[in-house]
Amino acid sequence: MPHGLDHIVHAVRDLDAAAEFYSSAGFTVGARNRHAWGTHNRIVQLKNCYIEILEVAEPDKIVPHGARSFSFGAFNRDFLAKREGFSMLILNSSNAADDARSFESSGIANSKVFDFAREGTKPDGTPVKLAFSLAFASDPASPNVRFAVCQHHFPENFWDPAFQTHASGVGAVPGVAMVADNPADHHIFLKAFTGVSDLHSSSIGIKARIENGDVEIMEPVSFRDQFGVSPAVEGEGMTLNALRFEVADIARVEALHRQSGIASQRHVGRLVVPPDVACGATLIFETA
Repeated sequence: MPHGLDHIVHAVRDLDAAAEFYSSAGFTVGARNRHAWGTHNRIVQLKNCYIEILEVAEPDKIVPHGARSFSFGAFNRDFLAKREGFSMLILNSSNAADDARSFESSGIANSKVFDFAREGTKPDGTPVKLAFSLAFASDPASPNVRFAVCQHHFPENFWDPAFQTHASGVGAVPGVAMVADNPADHHIFLKAFTGVSDLHSSSIGIKARIENGDVEIMEPVSFRDQFGVSPAVEGEGMTLNALRFEVADIARVEALHRQSGIASQRHVGRLVVPPDVACGATLIFETA
């Protein structure tokens, strides 16, 4: 069945510096969380998904990939050895075990479901239990991005309107933009991963309209024309390049950025923070 956006992993080398950037850009950023496998994160919640700002903080704890197990820590460690930026796209799931079986039958995965739990904190400081199950997927032609679906077992303890209020006025994420030299080469994977059988094709690329946003694969020239940023694509299949944010007032966001010293730029009615400013990612602010 079709999925929706759940979260995007933004892999960075300095978690607190990246969190300070997001805060300066007008986002509310959560406290540091620690994983048993060596990564730490801080969360930015939006209305329909969240950003997981991720650092490999304890590399000695990272386990290698196994025959039927994907190592979240090892992938992001290797990703950061080359670049910072968006490393993983995770959609939501109501049953990760069923999704894992579906991914395997489609030929886009061969790993067991990954279950884990941690303690979270409400805005008032109250501790709560969080637990997740993830089923991973990959496109062999795209080594620099990984995919998964995530089942939240205590969603009422995770999602909180207090964390979704931002100085920039950002609300939902309308979609994500990936880049590939030949987007059509990845349409079979995109169908199997998103559960959307009817993709939208255009001169720009291909798009899956999922339940709460769009997952789009664009040609590099189309990405540049749309957002004013030239992505680096060198025969590595898809890369996860940009996240789009819906705002009521672009001028308000632009003024906040100017006040904070963030070099965003206007392009085709949008406000864009380029990757050399946003820790390897492209952030796009647009009106509904």
